[in-house]
Amino acid sequence: MAINLQKGQTIDLRKNDKGESFDLSLVTIGLGWDVRKKDTGFFSKLFGGNDEPEYDLDALAFLLDSNGKVADLGRTVRNTNGGEVSLFESDIIFFNSMKHPSGNIWLTGDNRTGAGDGDDEQIIVKLDALDKKYEKIVFIVTIYQGKRREQHFGLLENAYIRAVDAKGKEIAKFNLSGNSSLNGTRAMIFSEAYREGSEWKFKAIGEPRSTDNFVDILKEFT
Repeated sequence: MAINLQKGQTIDLRKNDKGESFDLSLVTIGLGWDVRKKDTGFFSKLFGGNDEPEYDLDALAFLLDSNGKVADLGRTVRNTNGGEVSLFESDIIFFNSMKHPSGNIWLTGDNRTGAGDGDDEQIIVKLDALDKKYEKIVFIVTIYQGKRREQHFGLLENAYIRAVDAKGKEIAKFNLSGNSSLNGTRAMIFSEAYREGSEWKFKAIGEPRSTDNFVDILKEFT
């Protein structure tokens, strides 16, 4: 049975306290969210206030070395529109560089609305296949253009991050809904996976940031 994590709580990803073991050959880190429904009363409908805004949340991962830093910042390339994309094929997994050069960690896609049931975005990682130079993976979520759109985490419902093993067995889940302290925040360090000897541990963090740009957080790890 999966563990419902509390902020700051750490678990062993390989087995839980009941002795249940997990297959870490492929671990899915799933993020989910829903936008809080607006008032649907008469005046709200009359003035169109019941329309739900689209929220574009982005899942990211930073691969850190023994110094707790992102060592490889990749390169800058041109995209199909002629613009430049930085951090391509770096130790950062994000919407413009969805697969790590090693092939051992990748983002499955970029959900721009949060629509649908279950995980809205997933980062998949082969933990046991990662080079030993990577000692920690930090998982982050941001609201794209959150400041301009006046969007923040306090307006989300059913926000969570979870870890699922290679056989589809849920290892742990960290819920963030109903937390008024998230009002005005547009980015968050959700959790981290880190090596401890030969084992991988998973820690729920839930550390909010006011920025909506992950590069501001990246500066803390470079």
